[in-house]
Amino acid sequence: MKKSKNFIVFLFAIFISSSALYTCKEAVKKETILATNTHKQNKKQAQPLSQEFKDYWYAGTAEISSYKLNQARYGENREGTAVLIYVTEDFLPEIQVKANNQNATNIPILKLNATKNFNTGIYPYSIMQSTFYPVANNQHALKVSSSMQEWCGQMYVQLNNKEKFNIASHSYFEGEADENFKLDKTTLENELWIQLRINPKSLPTGNLKIIPSLEFLKMKHKEIKPYNANAILTDSTYTLAYKNLDRTLTIDYNPEFPYEILSWKETFKSGSKIMETTATKLKTITSAYWQKNSNTDEVLRDTLQLK
Repeated sequence: MKKSKNFIVFLFAIFISSSALYTCKEAVKKETILATNTHKQNKKQAQPLSQEFKDYWYAGTAEISSYKLNQARYGENREGTAVLIYVTEDFLPEIQVKANNQNATNIPILKLNATKNFNTGIYPYSIMQSTFYPVANNQHALKVSSSMQEWCGQMYVQLNNKEKFNIASHSYFEGEADENFKLDKTTLENELWIQLRINPKSLPTGNLKIIPSLEFLKMKHKEIKPYNANAILTDSTYTLAYKNLDRTLTIDYNPEFPYEILSWKETFKSGSKIMETTATKLKTITSAYWQKNSNTDEVLRDTLQLK
């Protein structure tokens, strides 16, 4: 009799565990469907890629442009260099990293790695921002990251485009140490640098809500959130003016394909001063740079006029 009772208890336990597992799987399934549907709802119709675009951006190389940088920092201007590296990749939409293999579910993206290097007195600054934007030009950037290293410490921000914008921010500054939060989706300044390269006429204009460059927000210790901005597009310039930030960004570009960025200017208030950061193009090359990692390849840095 005792064995029968134990057996009944055992069967009941299996039933409860199976029910819980089923419920858990159903919950995950529903969450996945919801996230997928939300992702689809946020997409616009994909813009077709011209043969000109395919020939240039799918040639197996990256486009690398160097710039003479005059960076405003701590109330003074610093000489340095900036580099914009554009390259197409396949992107895994769920875990949001570069795909190692081709798959129908991959999202083709145009990636921008933007770097800046300059010195402030005795110590150097190194800044890098990475933006992953669909070539279909039909939704926001899938991911943006920004990091800054200098001798006082380092900062890192990552934005992932999920059901909302999921943001993780880390800094050595008090009050900014470790933050995780979500924002409703809106225009990202970081993505506009790639949208311009795909089709400048598609850039948003007028009065907008924009999340400014992650680099700017962290350097100025501003809250990561949307700010009111006015965007103006001409045949060769794109300007963003943030009244509440006392900041204006103007990007000069070639109106002919592939719409290369020729220079940019950023003005902002620093204390009682209006400071100005400028960058002017030095050289552009196309190269499979990831294969150019031997000492003999350093000559390419001379071509780009990089120290």
